[in-house]
Amino acid sequence: MLVLVAPGQGAQTPGFLTSWLELPGAADRIAGWSDAIGLDLAHYGTKADADEIRDTAVAQPLLVAAGLLSAAALDASPGVVAGHSVGEITAAALAGVIDDEAALRFVRTRGLGMAEAAAVTETGMAALLGGDPDVTVAHLEKLGLTPANVNGGGQIVAAGTAEQIAALTEDMPEGVRRVVALKVAGAFHTHHMAPAVEKLRTAAAGLTVADPAVTYVSNADGRTVATGAEVISRLVGQVANPVRWDLCMETFKELGVTAIVEAAPGGTLVGLAKRALPGVKTLALKTPDDLDAARALISEHAGA
Repeated sequence: MLVLVAPGQGAQTPGFLTSWLELPGAADRIAGWSDAIGLDLAHYGTKADADEIRDTAVAQPLLVAAGLLSAAALDASPGVVAGHSVGEITAAALAGVIDDEAALRFVRTRGLGMAEAAAVTETGMAALLGGDPDVTVAHLEKLGLTPANVNGGGQIVAAGTAEQIAALTEDMPEGVRRVVALKVAGAFHTHHMAPAVEKLRTAAAGLTVADPAVTYVSNADGRTVATGAEVISRLVGQVANPVRWDLCMETFKELGVTAIVEAAPGGTLVGLAKRALPGVKTLALKTPDDLDAARALISEHAGA
């Protein structure tokens, strides 16, 4: 069984969309989505620097567009889909819950709402590598930080104010080897994002929604979700609630997943899977050169 996963914010790098736009029809699709949301995705995906694409309002639509573009080029139907943070919107579109343009419109609202919320207080996120999860979470809470992403594979992401993140670098939990600041512009998946929830709830009311056509795994708790209405409800709430990617990977194991392909810009989730799911084949779509290998992997594992 194969699962197709979509990465979250922080996976973007300057110019990562360039090679994907060379595929037949890709530039036209990106142009159409750009017109629909009022954002030049081609420019930001090919010419913008790291600071420009760090902007939440830019990064999130760019990531969803890249994920959908790479999945379309793959032209395969996975048995299971899931997404990390904003990647859940990509997963919702791949599962047929909403169409591609609706996904781009929705993520544009999400990005703008979260950027606005992040501007209220200087906040950020940092990944902690190593250590015992229970010890780490208790230490973060002592510092006033939120364990915003519990990713498994020995990684927890803390979120909070700039001062709280600075304190963390000086006072790391026992057993943590390293603290790495993330390329994001706010404390996502915490109470700091509460104002964005209402904007998304309003946007969600106008969506045309269908039930997932494949198994959809929610990053709220790792559970499978059977109705489109519940998928959208979770997409609305997740901006202010932690991501439990560790529980998603536990569900992959329970479902008997044997291979994972990560949509562009792939790499982050495959890295976590290699540590947490030994024996599961993995492949990240970084450029179109990876498509043939991904198709071969799918043909071997998608039939279960």
